[in-house]
Amino acid sequence: MKQLRIRIVGGSLAGLFAGIMLQQAGHDVRIYERSRSGLAGRGAGLVGQSDLLRILRLIGCEHVAGIGVVAKERIYLDQDGSIVQTVSMPQTQISWDFLFETVASRIAPGSYVLGRDVVEVLDGECGAELMFGDGTRETADLVIGADGLGSVVRSAVNLKNNRNRYSGYVAWRGLIPETSLPAAAALLLDRFSFYVRPGDHMLGYLVPGPKGEMNSGSRRYNWVWYRKVPLNELAATFTDLDQRTHAFSLPRGGLPNGRLEALRDDAGKLLPPQFALAVEAEPSPSIQGIFDYEAPRMIGRSIVLIGDAAFVARPHTAMGVSKAAGDVMALSNCLASGIDLPAALQRFEADRISVGREIVAYGRQLGSSAI
Repeated sequence: MKQLRIRIVGGSLAGLFAGIMLQQAGHDVRIYERSRSGLAGRGAGLVGQSDLLRILRLIGCEHVAGIGVVAKERIYLDQDGSIVQTVSMPQTQISWDFLFETVASRIAPGSYVLGRDVVEVLDGECGAELMFGDGTRETADLVIGADGLGSVVRSAVNLKNNRNRYSGYVAWRGLIPETSLPAAAALLLDRFSFYVRPGDHMLGYLVPGPKGEMNSGSRRYNWVWYRKVPLNELAATFTDLDQRTHAFSLPRGGLPNGRLEALRDDAGKLLPPQFALAVEAEPSPSIQGIFDYEAPRMIGRSIVLIGDAAFVARPHTAMGVSKAAGDVMALSNCLASGIDLPAALQRFEADRISVGREIVAYGRQLGSSAI
């Protein structure tokens, strides 16, 4: 296929993977990320699944997979803090921060643009047009929607069915230096720990430091507490201390002090004491809404959706980044196949749409049994 003018909307890992792979194939690629400050520091830990490991090898970042913290076993706690079950299941968690920064270093200089807000994409027979928040426009042979849960691009492909569906619960998240975890919670270290009861699901594990540090004392403890929130309370849940309501989450630093104290009080009453101490040690937790989305179509005439722009799977699957990597590798292969662009996009959709549906269904299944 001839060199294409490709514009990618969304600069997280899905967009970076696509940008690097397609630049390697010789295409003219630019990535537009709406954030002005960048995305580094927004993630915690993730599991290195097979498609992620494959794409890291393809883009020359395979060393990242070796920088992780091994949880030697899984433990399940009772509310009094005693271990009720131990499962031998070693698992390695790598640092999202370190992964993102390493991958971002592979993109060609000048092709990753921050603070460029795409507000609409128009699909056409011979290309697509991007419209930006400042009123400017740009055309491209192909636009890739890698703009995640709040995708603007997906509505250009799926005019009617483009809204996420709320699951009925949220994830409170904390990420603290392991040295901030009190000695009384040391049971949680070097293990993947769980507490599950109706309406609550808590888990936690160690991840490397922000620069990939793996030595004891330099790592971080990541915890996630899934809690039910009625739909009519969701807007208030995502309202920050400046009274701004966010669409899908409440970022770190946005939680009013009164709600932080209420969270800590609930943790002391509802959670095993080790997890309650972990919650207490987090000065600025975030809240992630848990949503589902399945795109009826992944392609238009000159547009393609990848990652969470196409399929939003619940985090219980631990497959979000791996799913995006699989999408990118499939798209890259289809574009390199020598067929024309419409046929390449059709081949891509045929390859990946069933995969996305299966992962979303799996996430629903895990969610229904977890909370």
